[in-house]
Amino acid sequence: MGKHNFVTIADLSKEKILYMIKLAQEFEKHPNREILKGKVVATLFFEPSTRTRLSFETAANRLGTRVIGFSDAKVTSATKGETLKDTILMVSNYADAIVMRHYIEGAAQYASEVAPIPIINAGDGAHQHPSQCMLDLYSIYKTQGTLENLNICLVGDLKYGRTVHSLIMAMRHFNPTFHFIAPKELAMPNEYKIYCKEHNIKYVEHTAFNEKIINEADILYMTRVQKERFSDLMEYEKVKNVYILKNEMLNNARDNMKILHPLPRVNEIEYEVDTNPHAYYIQQAQNGLYAREAIICDVLGLSMDEIINDPTIIK
Repeated sequence: MGKHNFVTIADLSKEKILYMIKLAQEFEKHPNREILKGKVVATLFFEPSTRTRLSFETAANRLGTRVIGFSDAKVTSATKGETLKDTILMVSNYADAIVMRHYIEGAAQYASEVAPIPIINAGDGAHQHPSQCMLDLYSIYKTQGTLENLNICLVGDLKYGRTVHSLIMAMRHFNPTFHFIAPKELAMPNEYKIYCKEHNIKYVEHTAFNEKIINEADILYMTRVQKERFSDLMEYEKVKNVYILKNEMLNNARDNMKILHPLPRVNEIEYEVDTNPHAYYIQQAQNGLYAREAIICDVLGLSMDEIINDPTIIK
């Protein structure tokens, strides 16, 4: 298997998604290895991140690689006017793969076109977040035992939420029914509703968030209203607390229902929900380590057989 990029979830076939889930399962069994000893992974974060950056760096370290990079573009030559192209070409001299988060939509795709080494998209503007999508898919598979025929409620910021955009694209293979729950100011963009129609994905739109909707869900995917995406803070104040999940709203939820959230949260899930058996967002974040180990190894060309028979596993 040759080296390749991981830029968009839209390019992944059903077989590839299931293959990546199997890889993640292998890394959950044995996360500590030196299978990539001698390799260097660069993490270039032009936009703030906690979980994505730390889980990618932890994944790289647990695989035996060295990590270089930055978590703040202000400390880089970008402040001197260096173009993204020149930054990517320069870092490609030092690393075997680049993990990049950028505030401009399409930046990861552009980087993949100019870089001689694999690019992993760690989020580009409000566009896509494919590595988060892989850990979401892995979390759904672990908790439901399948990805097929699920009722999935997407709640909150569906306009700017790149995680929900990626999830829609990935789930096209598995016959889901989506419920888009958002205020009109943050409704799912038309382009994704058109995508659903083109791929025969069932969806229903709601503005109300209540127990009736929750009771029918297999997955309740909560999102934060993203203050940083608003140019008008008055608009943000108007919608920031419109949907808040409380414990009493979960009393009649399906036994299998799990609550996911890409994190960070602000007010949209009350802290008392954390101890509810339906809550899964902390475990979901942990699954990010295994999914991102799978992604790093895959883009660097390692096969399933090499990973299963890895002699460097540290038990």
